[in-house]
Amino acid sequence: MQVDLIETFLDLMETRSFNRTAERLNITQSTVSHRVKALEAQFNRKLFTRNKGGTVPTASGLRFLDYAKALQNQWHEATRAVASAGALERSMRLGIQHDLAETLAGRWVAAIRRELPTTEIYMEADYSNQMNRDLAAGELDLAILYTPHYLPDLHYERIGELHYLMVSTDAHEIGEVKPETYIRSSYSPAFDRAHRLALPHLSAASLAAGQNMAITGLLQALGGAAYVTSAAALRLSELGVASRVTDAPVIPQAVYAATSLRTRHAHQHRKIIASMDGLLLPSESL
Repeated sequence: MQVDLIETFLDLMETRSFNRTAERLNITQSTVSHRVKALEAQFNRKLFTRNKGGTVPTASGLRFLDYAKALQNQWHEATRAVASAGALERSMRLGIQHDLAETLAGRWVAAIRRELPTTEIYMEADYSNQMNRDLAAGELDLAILYTPHYLPDLHYERIGELHYLMVSTDAHEIGEVKPETYIRSSYSPAFDRAHRLALPHLSAASLAAGQNMAITGLLQALGGAAYVTSAAALRLSELGVASRVTDAPVIPQAVYAATSLRTRHAHQHRKIIASMDGLLLPSESL
């Protein structure tokens, strides 16, 4: 498999520019042209046309897109499998949402180890947008995330939810929270919508962040009020830093498991998703 031809084709489908693809892949524009021509020669079909408006995929190029993504995905999987071959039978690259990683990563991996002792595990914490891209490119095998993108090659299933609570360093009720010292949490589009509907007067705060660890650090340094995970709320209360705002609404965040369509029923993937059982709250309607 000439994977460089496939990767150049996929990048060009994103950029619609030979110059931009050359910059992104750190190659010359003539190399991009050569690779596209080589791919077109194999199909005996034009994959792109170039005009004043830029580079446009042909009907053949559009038809080849999904197959190219699948080929790239399989190549990455094969490369990892061969490179990591050793005493362990299989390898899995997992992604997990930052806020979940804080409290659940260790217990999740421990549960996976019990179920799949001969599987090599690589795990990274990230945001949903990047994990969706990595899954589509074959860089991850499975991810636990907040925001599905429902890409054609990916499968999502809702597996539970996490609760966010409002805490404050100086307020005990919602009426005492000062908008000027409020730190707006922005954990996901779904969280933002729920927050905006429940607390419209606090949606225009001058300070915002999208990671629970950052929010707790800001609260400790600056004071004020903000939404944090229930585990972080308990920790801040035990430290005497902040206490829960008792009448502020709880904002639930749905959690999804994401895999490729091809592997959604695979034994190993089902075991890894099932290892999340008991670590999250049961999924309820938002």
